[in-house]
Amino acid sequence: MYQKVALAIAFSPRMEALISETKRLVQLFGSDLILIHIGKKTDELEAKLDEIIIKTGLDKLKTELIWKEGKPVKMILQACKEQKADLLVAGALKREKMLTYYMGSVGRKVIRKSSCSVLTLINPQVNAKRFSKVVINGTQLEVTPKVIEQGLKFCQNEQVSQVHILNEIKLYGLRMATAAEGSEDEVSNTRRKLIQEEIKYVEEILTDLDKSGLRINIKVTAGKWAVELVRYCESINADLLIMGDERGYTFIDRLFPHDLEEVLTELPCNLLIIK
Repeated sequence: MYQKVALAIAFSPRMEALISETKRLVQLFGSDLILIHIGKKTDELEAKLDEIIIKTGLDKLKTELIWKEGKPVKMILQACKEQKADLLVAGALKREKMLTYYMGSVGRKVIRKSSCSVLTLINPQVNAKRFSKVVINGTQLEVTPKVIEQGLKFCQNEQVSQVHILNEIKLYGLRMATAAEGSEDEVSNTRRKLIQEEIKYVEEILTDLDKSGLRINIKVTAGKWAVELVRYCESINADLLIMGDERGYTFIDRLFPHDLEEVLTELPCNLLIIK
C-alpha cells in the first residue's frame, strides 16, 4: 500500500518509540523507510541515531537517512517529495495534563501542505501494537470515496475486525426538518429520511469495494462535525481516525482553522490524513 514511508525525527525522548512504531508499519506494508532530521548533522547525533537504529532492529539496507538544515516544514516536505514518500509519520505533543493533545504549527503546516498522506501518532510505544479500533470519516465530500477505499485497505493490512464509518446529517437539512410547520411525526419521518440518505451514500461507495475480513458499522450523527468525530472516537475508544484531504484546498478551507483545528487540539486518537 505504501512503498516509501518517511519519519520526521527530532532527538527527543520519544524518538525511539516513533521509530519502533514506524518500523512496524514499514514491515506491515513492505515499505522502504526514510528518516528525516532537520538540523545540523553532528558526530554525536549520528552516533545516537545509529544506536537507536541498531536497538530497534531497523533494516539498514531499506533505510535512508536524510539530514537537512533550514525551515523544518519546507525541508521535511522537500525531502518527502525528493524521496517520493507516500506516507509521512509524525508525532503530536501532549499539552499540559492527560488526555489533551495538540499539533504545533509545524505539524499543522505539514498536514496542510504535504503531498503525501500523513499519519500522526499521539502516544507512540517502543513495543508497537497494531491499530484495532478504527473510525473513517464518511461525511459527504468529494474526497470521501477515496478515503473510504484507502481506509479499508489500511484496515485489511492491519487485520482490523471492526471498522466504523461515521457520517453526518447536514445541519441545514436538519434545521429545515425541525423548522417545518409539520407535526412531530412528520419531523421524525424527515429526520429518519435524512439518516437513510446518509447511510445510502456510504453503502453506495462500499458496493464495489473489497470488504473481505472487515465488519463495517455505518453510524450517522447530527451536530457539529468535528465535535461529533471526536466524541465518537472517544466513545468507542478508537485508536485511529482516518480522514481525507482535497487538492485546491477546498477541503482545507472548510477545515482550517475551525473543524480540523478542533480535531487536532482535542485529538482523541492517532490520525491518518489521506492525500
